[in-house]
Amino acid sequence: MLKTRILLGLFLMVGVFSGCTKDSYNAEKQAEIDEALIVDFIAKSNILAKRDASGLYYEVLTQGSGAAVTSSSNVTVNYEGKLLNGSIFDKSSSAVSFPLGNLIKGWQIGIPLIQKGGKIRLIVPSALAYGNSSPSSSISKNSVLYFTIELINVQ
Repeated sequence: MLKTRILLGLFLMVGVFSGCTKDSYNAEKQAEIDEALIVDFIAKSNILAKRDASGLYYEVLTQGSGAAVTSSSNVTVNYEGKLLNGSIFDKSSSAVSFPLGNLIKGWQIGIPLIQKGGKIRLIVPSALAYGNSSPSSSISKNSVLYFTIELINVQ
């Protein structure tokens, strides 16, 4: 009986403490925050971006004329990724290849908007990037990401 009470007490304590550490993430509220940040960034940066139904903002800089991209394509790109404050968190030093299906949702939606030889800007709300998680010390959770991507090849 005493053993049962001790175990029950431990489970209750774990439940109370784990409840205190839960993140109060609200996807709808975060989407509103992201939208306001993006609209402000676009206005201040004089970017002529369009909004996709997904919430992704994009500006086609060069359409390209080569092969079209599909969700199962391997893409070879040069890119630069920034936060909205201008800090670069990633940049290719030479062309890199990825299966499009393995990339963040923002890239999966945005890259098919151009063809081989094209160049695009993507402003990716957090839900289409890394969401409520932090993939590295240079990208905090719920970050809006800004990419310039040149599509070198499509296979």
